[in-house]
Amino acid sequence: MSRDRTGVRLADGPAPVTIDDDSVRPARPDAETAAPLRVEGAWLDDRAARQVIGALAAGGARALFVGGCVRDALLGRPVGDLDMATDAEPAEVRRLLTEAGIRTVPTGIEHGTVTAVLSNRGFEITTFRRDVETDGRRATVAFGADLAQDAARRDFTINALYADAEGVVTDPLGTGLGDIALRRVRFIGDATARIREDYLRILRFFRFHALYGDAWRGIDEEGLAACAAQAEGVETLPKERVGAELRKLLGAEDPGPALCAMAACGVLGRVLPGADAQQIAPLAAMEARAAPLPDWKRRLLAMGVEPKAAVDLMRLSRADLRALEATRRAMESDAPVAQVAYRHGAEAARDAALLRAAATGTPPPRTLGRDVARGATATFPVQAQDLVARGMKPGPALGRRLAALEDQWVRSDFQATRGEMLDA
Repeated sequence: MSRDRTGVRLADGPAPVTIDDDSVRPARPDAETAAPLRVEGAWLDDRAARQVIGALAAGGARALFVGGCVRDALLGRPVGDLDMATDAEPAEVRRLLTEAGIRTVPTGIEHGTVTAVLSNRGFEITTFRRDVETDGRRATVAFGADLAQDAARRDFTINALYADAEGVVTDPLGTGLGDIALRRVRFIGDATARIREDYLRILRFFRFHALYGDAWRGIDEEGLAACAAQAEGVETLPKERVGAELRKLLGAEDPGPALCAMAACGVLGRVLPGADAQQIAPLAAMEARAAPLPDWKRRLLAMGVEPKAAVDLMRLSRADLRALEATRRAMESDAPVAQVAYRHGAEAARDAALLRAAATGTPPPRTLGRDVARGATATFPVQAQDLVARGMKPGPALGRRLAALEDQWVRSDFQATRGEMLDA
């Protein structure tokens, strides 16, 4: 086996892939003799997935892995959901799977999607299809499309890749593998047409660039121009869909360049009014020092988005709101990090420290992780019954005394002992 310059594993054979600035081409002119491109990975040996594909194949249907699993395998990223595409129509898919003892759920059967449930997992299987009519939010589809038609209705070239059960990759449009190699996120065909089919693709364009794009090459200009021209379309999207995309984008390793591009073309202001994408860069610099996992809530606060406004704009949960407000309160405290962690929790204390560091340009302390852990795990050693045992009666006065002792203990950097406080 050999590898090309992208790290993609190739089957043994002639014509290894080489890359120039604009295309991927065979190293020799006899491209038709080139060995097929294969992906590898434990996901191809997934027993449940192979049972599903095997059940369809046994009934004469063609079944392929499609989209994200193929894309991520080619990019050397962890593979998540194993989605499949087939030439069998939904009713036939259900029949073949049921006969094989595999339960099915008609999750999106009007659009050709059936979910196979096996080993407590779901596998989405979608019939080859083509769009008949779209309105920017939903599409009417027709089944019976060939593989190229099915690929053509997808959003980006890097998502229009298929692989069979042995990992042999098919690129029906002839553009996906080249863009994978160049880490280039491009709409399939006419970018404006793809966006008008579903305005969520505007947000997905920026998210995919943040996750898969080449920072040196920059964002695709045609796609960016189409997003700018159709920017008002994002205002028609359900807030739940907008929120889901923004959380994924903000959770990318470095969402800064994509967010700045969103701001420049007028998209960011429509989904997060007042958000300042320029604040992501200084935060990223501080995150690199402390090496925390990417966190969308921290990035949201860095851009100046108010927690309660975010709830409406992104349909956040109550738990998300509590977490955002805890970090805001932690940012208002001038206490040492360990004490902030005790009062507001580890996540809020860590994020507040990083946000303050980004705002001031002063790196967070090297002991940030240890200080956060020390404060978050500290346990106040005095309890109400200790004061009752010393003669205090239950009531408001006891509560105030207990709170005063806790403040004393926290200000001592958790060093004051139980005996010292009770004897004071």
